[in-house]
Amino acid sequence: MPTAANLLAIMPFPDIDPIAFSIGPLAIHWYGLAYVAGILLGWAYARRLAANDGLWPGNVSPISRTQLDDFIVWAALGVVLGGRLGYIFFYDLPAVLRSPVRALEIWNGGMSFHGGLTGTTIAMIVFARRNGIPIWSLFDIVATVVPFGLFFGRIANFINGELWGRLTDVPWAVVFPTGGPFARHPSQLYEAGLEGIVLLLVLAALVYGMRALKSPGFITGVFVCGYALSRIFVEFFREPDAQLGYLLGTNWLTMGMVLSSPMILLGLWAMLRARRQAALQL
Repeated sequence: MPTAANLLAIMPFPDIDPIAFSIGPLAIHWYGLAYVAGILLGWAYARRLAANDGLWPGNVSPISRTQLDDFIVWAALGVVLGGRLGYIFFYDLPAVLRSPVRALEIWNGGMSFHGGLTGTTIAMIVFARRNGIPIWSLFDIVATVVPFGLFFGRIANFINGELWGRLTDVPWAVVFPTGGPFARHPSQLYEAGLEGIVLLLVLAALVYGMRALKSPGFITGVFVCGYALSRIFVEFFREPDAQLGYLLGTNWLTMGMVLSSPMILLGLWAMLRARRQAALQL
């Protein structure tokens, strides 16, 4: 258990203005730019994947670049609407019921990854059916690029000084302005590294090294399982939302763990399903 002396002696939070720049009365926040960067880089990477026929079943891409250009609007709406609604229902419902206008106050809590995932999944299913695109292949191409958004989103969380970690005395601990005078784990950076960089590299290795996109659904399973394991691991270092706290005991089981645990089983099922389907086609 870290001592009070240690907790008060570790480095302060870097002085980074949450507002990247202003145009007249319009303030552009790093958080908004993070969403834009994640979507645009993911879109660019997805277009490269779609243009490479050799990566796909039968050496034919299941989606055109034009269709991807159309889908980016659907994906953005799914992420934003699903992310906000997910946060409200999973983390902040009592407060919103007391004051419905709070639902529009994105600075009060922000977004939920699990809600954004649900919203994007619905958008993918509807878009795939309307455009005759194999659903699992669309899932795969989106799963491959999502780590871009996760990386930039967590970096923006760090800049905003939000979603910080538990008390610690590790040398890289940070004293966040909104976290009291105590040093905490920079858990946002842990998530940026695991859910963003590591997961992106693992998926890229599977796509280009093992041609995993030829087994529709496998990449989706790896992403879902990989995200869930990363999130559960980081939850041991991340401070739970104040309005929820720990769901079991004094330092055990958070809402992030509860929402992520079923994803492990879902991811494993998707991988096994993909392998069985591929074996039947041999």
